[in-house]
Parts: sequence; C-alpha cells; structure tokens
Amino acid sequence: MTETSIKRHFISGLPRSGSTLLAALLRQNPRFHASMSSGLYPLLSANLQIMGAGSEASLLMDAAQKPRILRALAESYYDGVTARPVVFDTNRGWCAKLPLIRDLFPDAKVIACVRDVPWILDSLERLIRRDPYETTRLFANDRDGATVYTRVEALTQPNRLVGYSWAALKEAFYGEQAESLLAVDYEYLCRAPDQVLRLIYGFLDEPWHDGHDFENVAFDAPAFDAALGLKGLHRVRPRVSFEERRSVLPPDLFNKFKDMNFWHDVTGSRANVIAAHRDDAPLRPVTRQAG
Repeated sequence: MTETSIKRHFISGLPRSGSTLLAALLRQNPRFHASMSSGLYPLLSANLQIMGAGSEASLLMDAAQKPRILRALAESYYDGVTARPVVFDTNRGWCAKLPLIRDLFPDAKVIACVRDVPWILDSLERLIRRDPYETTRLFANDRDGATVYTRVEALTQPNRLVGYSWAALKEAFYGEQAESLLAVDYEYLCRAPDQVLRLIYGFLDEPWHDGHDFENVAFDAPAFDAALGLKGLHRVRPRVSFEERRSVLPPDLFNKFKDMNFWHDVTGSRANVIAAHRDDAPLRPVTRQAG
C-alpha cells in the first residue's frame, strides 16, 4: 500500500467531549488508525504562514505549488507510522479549516465531538482540582487560575481552549462545507455506543466492523498529560458508559453557559448531527441534515 492510497478523515470539535474515546473505539477496527491530537494541524498551519502573503517564500512560488506542498506534507506525516488504509487525524483546529480540508482532500469527512459547554467546564474543573499540588499550562498566569470564576473566564475566551474550539465548531457548522461535518453528542455516544458508531460508519460510507468491544476500551497518554499539568486528560475508562453527577461549578456559572449547544438546531446549516432529544425517555437517535 502506498501513502497516496490512504483514506483520510478528521476528528475535531470541543474538548472533553469524547474525541479520545471515539478514537479509541475506531482503532478497534484493524482498518482504522486513530489516536489523540496529532502534530499535523500545527505543521500545516505553520507552512501556510510561511507561504502566505508578506513572506519571502510566497514571492518564490506560484499558487499551484501551495496545495501540492501541503498535500505532500500530510501524506508524509503518517509515512511509516501506520499501514492501515483509513486514517483519522485529531485536532480541535480542523473545524476552522474545512475549506482547506475540502480542497486538499475532497472526500474527507470531519467528525466533531460535542458536549454541553457547562459540562465541559465541569470536567476540566474536576481535572484541575484532582491534584491541588499541580499547576496546569492551560492558564497563562496565576490570575487565570486563581478561582473557578477566573478559570472559567480564561478557558472560554475566544483564543483559549473552550472558547476557540466552540467558535471554530460554529464556523464549520454554518459554513459552506458543513455537509462534510458530523457532530456527535458525547452523552449519546456514552449511552448508546453501538448505535452511534453504526451511524458514524454510515456517514463515512464504511462497512461495519463486528469486532468493537465496548467493555474493553483502552487509551492513555500519561506523559503528554503530565507535561500539560492535567493528569488523566486523555485517559479512557475500559467500559463505555455515562455517569450521572452533580456539577462542581457554582449554579450561576453553570447557568451562564447552558444555552450554547447550537448544534441541536440545524436551521440554516447543512451539517449532520447525531444527538438525542433531551426531553425523550429513553434517549433515541436523531440524525439530522438540513438544507
């Protein structure tokens, strides 16, 4: 198999919304390569800057060279890394690059993992509180990390972990390439992994793999998480399940972000959504496409 025979898709979306879990499930299929966030996105972004207007390099090449260079970089990134024919590359930034993805890889799809924003913030806050002796690189200074209020404020700024990924997802959801996007709800993935995974296979036009085991899922990246100062950030529990819990956020802070789940309304969007009606009992699948 040559590198050009690789079929490419991308995993993106919001943090603490199941992207590592989804990758761990997908990699149970021997045809699929999937992992945690990779270095491909920053490499492509850096080269875009080098070739962009105002740089010396941009004066030394024509427009047709740029996609060839970026495509070759993407193809060589996994050279020798995997022999599997389908590669899922993960990065929260991909949602902001749908026009680039469509041009470089016209058949590629983007799976965006989503979750109600208050519960994302709750999950991050729990990780931060888990080790009171550690400081995390999520915050630029002591002020950012001083209290739960300053931590949430910092994380939801437009250029920070939660705020940036939310804005990038919204851009993709209402953009011209939205038909290539599939939003997958974290809670529904945890409650009904078999149903959700089958719908994802359908979106990708891939044959179903009978070997998925939702009782024995494994992934961890302790060295990466320790360097970030957030132990357990990419640890996946062996059994796929959803745990009901009370939020550790103060009620006013939780309620401040509770209406940010725009993906439950596809009006004005051609995006695909796998979610559950929250007012239904029990939960049922909803795969929607507008337009």
